[in-house]
Amino acid sequence: MNDPRLLIRVGHSPDPDDAFMFYALAKDKIDTGNYRFEHELVDIETLNRRAFSAELELTAVSLHAYAHLSDKYVLCNCGASMGDQYGPMVVAREKCSLEELAKATIAIPGTLTTAYLALRMCLQTDFDHVVVPFDQILDAVSAGNYEGRPVDAGLIIHEGQLTYGQQDLQLIVDTGQWWFDTTGLPLPLGANAIRKDLGPAAIGDVHRLLLNSIYYGLSHRHDALDYALGFGRGLDRGMADRFIEMYVNRWTLDFGDRGREAVAELLSRGHAAGVIPRLVVPEFVGQEQV
Repeated sequence: MNDPRLLIRVGHSPDPDDAFMFYALAKDKIDTGNYRFEHELVDIETLNRRAFSAELELTAVSLHAYAHLSDKYVLCNCGASMGDQYGPMVVAREKCSLEELAKATIAIPGTLTTAYLALRMCLQTDFDHVVVPFDQILDAVSAGNYEGRPVDAGLIIHEGQLTYGQQDLQLIVDTGQWWFDTTGLPLPLGANAIRKDLGPAAIGDVHRLLLNSIYYGLSHRHDALDYALGFGRGLDRGMADRFIEMYVNRWTLDFGDRGREAVAELLSRGHAAGVIPRLVVPEFVGQEQV
């Protein structure tokens, strides 16, 4: 029998924080009314590039990538990943200065990630890089190469920010701390975005259901954490809980005025640095729709 409900295809990363946010929707813990959700779990750079064809109705997206997608997607007020004095890190086998880092070959998780944008702005120059799947960057730095290319340092996202010390790697710069020192704002890394052609009513409904899913996870933390542990790539329960707390928090419930200011500042500075081709003013789901 055909399901008459509107299909909402959801894309998010296979990571503990995203899994935690989407737990209620993935496991049918909340009533979704006239909508049914199908989940696709792929890395954020793949989602960024897929968003150019707007095939997913609801997708996680790097805010750097959003600068190229604002004609197709509107940003959700909820579901953000914000680094409040922490964020993507550059690690290496040995300590070095930022001037030395700018001359190194750096493994990055993708050129549309906010991590890459932040590092470009931090170093104030383009740099030699090799794109490496995010969950292989630490191994590439340890080995000093990736598929025959030299790797001097790595730009790490997700749980690598907690585990790099296990491979005796050294922190060179935390871009989230650099951003805060520079702007006084949290670093907005990723968001959820809804396809504009769904129309105001469906956009508001989907936004509300996403927010309800986040609230459900926070209200049923033990069960949501159990689910999220399946995406932890070796994290123990304590470390997974710490990682989730870093990226599922008050900022995730609502960007708020300061969070939205941080997004606008990121896009403005990215444009001024020549990384983002045009100045983009971010659009968020209107509060009256939620």
